[in-house]
Amino acid sequence: MSEATYGEGVHPVDEILPAPRLFTLGFQHVLVMYAGAIAVPLIVGRALQLPPEEVAFLISADLFVCGIVSMIQSLGATQYFGIKLPVMMGVTFASVGPMVAVATSLPGHDGARALFGAIIAAGVIGIAIAPFISRMLRFFPPVVTGTLILTIGISLMPIGINWIFGLQVGPTAPRIVDPEAVAWLETARAAGNVPASVTLAPTVQNPAYASGRNIMIALLVLGTILLVSRYARGFMANIAVLLGIVVGGVVAAMLGMMNFDKVGAADWFAVIKPFHFGMPAFDPVMIATMVLVMLVTMIESTGMFLALSDICKKPMDQKSLAAGLRADGLGTAIGGIFNTFPYTSFSQNVGLVGVTGIRSRFVCVAGGAIMIVLGLIPKMGALVESLPTTVLGGAGLVMFGMVASTGVRILARVDFATNRHNLFIVAISIGMGMIPLVAPNFNQWMPHAIHPLIHSGILLAAISAVALNWFYNGAARANEDDIRAAGSVADH
Repeated sequence: MSEATYGEGVHPVDEILPAPRLFTLGFQHVLVMYAGAIAVPLIVGRALQLPPEEVAFLISADLFVCGIVSMIQSLGATQYFGIKLPVMMGVTFASVGPMVAVATSLPGHDGARALFGAIIAAGVIGIAIAPFISRMLRFFPPVVTGTLILTIGISLMPIGINWIFGLQVGPTAPRIVDPEAVAWLETARAAGNVPASVTLAPTVQNPAYASGRNIMIALLVLGTILLVSRYARGFMANIAVLLGIVVGGVVAAMLGMMNFDKVGAADWFAVIKPFHFGMPAFDPVMIATMVLVMLVTMIESTGMFLALSDICKKPMDQKSLAAGLRADGLGTAIGGIFNTFPYTSFSQNVGLVGVTGIRSRFVCVAGGAIMIVLGLIPKMGALVESLPTTVLGGAGLVMFGMVASTGVRILARVDFATNRHNLFIVAISIGMGMIPLVAPNFNQWMPHAIHPLIHSGILLAAISAVALNWFYNGAARANEDDIRAAGSVADH
């Protein structure tokens, strides 16, 4: 579409299109981002072991805040907040690993209050440091950013795999003793290596673990995503994950695996109240973890904004970039207040702007308004929450795997041929990040206060990558190409 189409003297980014077109194009942006928007509250809500109605509330709250933050970022209500480009905001997957670590170590409402307190604090700090982020980008060249994103993707994969096989158990699951462990103990006793007083505690086991039905549905979801992404074009290809979840959900409902009681009981309209789980708790260690996530998010956003300014043919100055990054921080703080998560610009929506050629930022303002309306309809959240985890597992392999593969794509730009030191940076940092996955009890003798910080391995990998890069390569200033590469992270 040519700029002349939009009118004399008005840049395409600032043109207000007719209302029917705004709604249609805005709804397209919503559909493209919907699967990513609902995935994070599902993951974190279930990691917190919240009841279904609370997880449904998290989904509604997330959609609601997605809309608010998208409008702030695209509309640019003040000179200090908002990039004033067609941006849809959503929860960054870079935050999932640390949030799941917090949820695992402190489940329930206490974990939710600590998590949202850390998110609020990180958002406020993000607003304060936004003008200085460009000076810190030199510490995050592609070798560091790619390693960190690859580690995040790998650390998320167990979640999707456990969803497929059904490791999540309820309080009524039978408690049994592993037969192999019993056999080993009897042999050890007979050899005199173990005292007779030693016994085995029963463990919880899901009787439906790795059932054929679960695996079949997960494969159906995965197969649908593969077929759509392979043969569909344009808009349909962009929503391959969402279509896979829909097909899996329909089949699961036909097999009687979905319970719609909660959907029927949910209201048609409800206000999203702040501090739903109580007043937030501010833990310094958790705040430090989320500030790191905020830093990575801002690096991603910087690259995304630069790419979008090229697509829209609207040059971006330092003042506009700072306003966009402040909106990231503001959106994250608002997210914590309204019981949701850190926000960044969604990369697939940036791609959609390039595909359609529609550059008006008011399209994303309309998309934000649609998200707000969806967030105020609790039945939508309840319907999504009712999906069996095996449906989400099939999609999770794709979504989480894409995070890891994006890290690989960024690392492909790194010079490994003439600078062998980069190999050490990647190898050691990924190894550090894998410690909590391979040896989950490695921290048993460490102070409990730092357990949430090191449980996911994200911070371990980040500290290692930054320190090793500085040790081997120094901290040369990042050029614009490096910044764009850092923002090419398709973490949604």
